[in-house]
Amino acid sequence: MAKTRQHIICGERPRPRYRPAEGVVITQDEIQRFLADYEGLNRSKDTVQFYRRKMKRFYEDLPEDKTIRYGTLKKWQESLLESGYTPGSVNAFLSAANSYLDYIGHREYQLAGQLKEEKAPQPELSRAEYLHLLQTAKLLGKEKVYLLIKVFASTGLFAQELPEVTVEAVQAGKIICGQNKQKQIVTLPACLQKELLRYAQRNGIWSGPIFQTRDGRPMHRTYVSAAIRNLCEEAKVPGEKGNPKCLRKLYLSTRAGVESNIVLLVEQAMERMMEQEQFSVGWEET
Repeated sequence: MAKTRQHIICGERPRPRYRPAEGVVITQDEIQRFLADYEGLNRSKDTVQFYRRKMKRFYEDLPEDKTIRYGTLKKWQESLLESGYTPGSVNAFLSAANSYLDYIGHREYQLAGQLKEEKAPQPELSRAEYLHLLQTAKLLGKEKVYLLIKVFASTGLFAQELPEVTVEAVQAGKIICGQNKQKQIVTLPACLQKELLRYAQRNGIWSGPIFQTRDGRPMHRTYVSAAIRNLCEEAKVPGEKGNPKCLRKLYLSTRAGVESNIVLLVEQAMERMMEQEQFSVGWEET
């Protein structure tokens, strides 16, 4: 549950203006002040838009008198679930509403606890489907999507690490990235390195992230997933496989397969060497 009020310094916490039984009236003006103060904390544009969308739905779903009382958020939670929202999405709605209630000094109406979301098993993209996606992107002339798919499936990068694929990093052939403050060096295959540099040159990208929006900002992961999903539709590949996570999983499974083959080749080579040595200097004659 977010604690927005704890970070927004705009005077003392407002005192409840209504007795708990009466509830508190929610106004559009107060919501706008909340969002303005939140934006003033130098939050990203996407985060502010996230809160804006959630608060808009929160206000629309309030009772006609726009008053929140004990049990209002619980009823809203149930309504969102009945409307088809996943537990994770419902938690996001309630997080925004709880932050707002904290901001206006009415934490007594917050709804504590998070819904548990059962995670479905991650679908697996086969190597054949991956190659078919590349072929489809090539036929349709979608070079950017082609390269996005190839980057995730050839390096195992996470979507949030895509801005690290810079012209400078690709020229060096190594991308420095990391999760949980643990830095990792990812080596680019030579063929992918050439394709990325040629793409950057044709599009006038001489430094910084190679995958950019029209205004030069790093490409957001929601756009990346949407672009790959759209290509899946063109290629007749299940859409749930069209995302960076599935491509990363393909990279990991492919790498594990290659490494297991190498181990097997090493064992076979060792066995042949031992047989030759046994034939030469074995204790018993053969």
